[in-house]
Amino acid sequence: MKKYKIIIALLGMILFFGCKKYLDVSTKGALTEEQVSNPEQLENFVTAAYAYMPNLGYPDTHAPWIASLRSDDAYKGGGGLSDQTPWYEMEIFSAVTPNVGNNDGPWYQGYCAISRANGALRLLGKFDETQFAAKEQRIAEMKFLRGWIYLGMKLRWNYVPWIDETVATDAVVVAGISNRPKGSVNDLELWDKIIKDLEDASNILPETQAEKGRPTKFAAHALAAKALLFRAYEKNDRHEVTNINKETLNKSLAHINEITARDGSQYDLTPDFAENFMIEYDNNTKESLWEIQYSLDDGTTNGRVNWGDQLNAPWWSPYFGCCDFHKISHNMINAFKTDGTGLPDFDNYNNTELGGQLYKQYFKDHAFDPRMGHTVAIPGYPWKYDNKLMFDESGSRAPFQYGYFNSMKEQVRPDCNCMFKPFYVQNSMNKKEIRYAEVLLWKAEILIQLDRTDEALPIINRIRARAANSLGRLKKDDGSLWMNYKVEQYKPGVNCTWTKDFAWKALMWEDRLELAGEGRRFYDLMRWGQLSTVMNAYIEKEKKRFDWFNLAHFTAGRDEFLPIPQPQMNYSQGTYVQNPGY
Repeated sequence: MKKYKIIIALLGMILFFGCKKYLDVSTKGALTEEQVSNPEQLENFVTAAYAYMPNLGYPDTHAPWIASLRSDDAYKGGGGLSDQTPWYEMEIFSAVTPNVGNNDGPWYQGYCAISRANGALRLLGKFDETQFAAKEQRIAEMKFLRGWIYLGMKLRWNYVPWIDETVATDAVVVAGISNRPKGSVNDLELWDKIIKDLEDASNILPETQAEKGRPTKFAAHALAAKALLFRAYEKNDRHEVTNINKETLNKSLAHINEITARDGSQYDLTPDFAENFMIEYDNNTKESLWEIQYSLDDGTTNGRVNWGDQLNAPWWSPYFGCCDFHKISHNMINAFKTDGTGLPDFDNYNNTELGGQLYKQYFKDHAFDPRMGHTVAIPGYPWKYDNKLMFDESGSRAPFQYGYFNSMKEQVRPDCNCMFKPFYVQNSMNKKEIRYAEVLLWKAEILIQLDRTDEALPIINRIRARAANSLGRLKKDDGSLWMNYKVEQYKPGVNCTWTKDFAWKALMWEDRLELAGEGRRFYDLMRWGQLSTVMNAYIEKEKKRFDWFNLAHFTAGRDEFLPIPQPQMNYSQGTYVQNPGY
């Protein structure tokens, strides 16, 4: 079992930092900021901030798959439309109001995590390096965590109040800080604060960390690059892209180049795509820049397992008991389909139907990118590379509404000793929050936008080549492949014409296939300003597949972001400004 110092919460010794004004009463049996007089106690507060990271994955908080079901990658799943209705409302968009459920929890949990980082930063500021030698590095670590949390919250709600360690209290209501301060005309100021945290961290953090889970300099470079990349696509209040700032793109590229300068030595693509999603490779690949650490046998009562994906295992007795959420969409599966040349079928990919029992012949009739075999659990094919265990239709609770196809990346084999199953299925496989493949895709995107299109070609082809070579775990016992997997690289003048428009299409497609089901798709479409076009086309097609889509519609200028939760609007007593359209 995994044991990591970083994530063991010494809850009897450290403060559960308050996030609401009614938590002003000191916690009994806990160490408060005011009581810290010994610099050795500082590590407890740093550990407390790390310990909260797994909490952000709780199902109604920052779990990536919630963004996945809001995109064309996945359906909600579960036992039907009334099973976790708020997520159904989020995936059809039209039913979302400021009172939608499963929306206030992420806000609250996010600020609890920020509060812990702020508390540690305030205390670290009270001691100098002669008293606490690790001061500057710990400050950098806390800024990294805070920047990562704010980045996730900004992508979810756009305008969120910036609370840092200089604020006298972390209680947002007491502080009276608006999510849209007077005089702010756009969101660039908030982006800049997030970017500063991450750049500050990149200037101080070491290149490697002995204790897994602590971020490195290059993890901070990656998140700074990501934030800058989003910032570069400047938008108006209707979330339409009004300018792609090339200066900001170049700043992002500079951070990426710090990482890719270590290409092949410190960072690289894993030989097999599968290794990114197997517990055997936790903290053990060159592709991972930073992982959320989960554990089971770590000295705590139930471990620090992944609650965020606990509903996503199939309803498949006797292997898993619950709950069949996060079903891969028919659109996503069709996107993995390749044409006769081994390239994506850009224009006609989604014209093939595989509903009901049609899927049985569908997977025999077509060729696919091998990444589908690592991403989707399909009845009649092995579960997580186990040729002795065939997934079957009984694992799907409501196939007439959501199909038969489960998301595979977050799953483990049922014989793994990494699971905690009180009823829901939780496992301790780490979440690779930053993969080198995604960093490479960011670089290719920036190069295309900077009209350096030819430089993007070998990057995209490198990722496709890895996909083509990721066949070892997709074979039957006799060595033959379970499906016809066929993927080719782009060869200008042979199978494509590498113009900027074509390169951009190839980049967007590669981004989707590589990161399918990882919660990136919705935000990438948002960054590119294509959410309304893509999602409404997706919805119109899905209406012919599942009747519950008849109520769905994406409203441009509103549905790019979730509403500020109504309870938070109430607590703010007029301080917060609601997102447009709500």
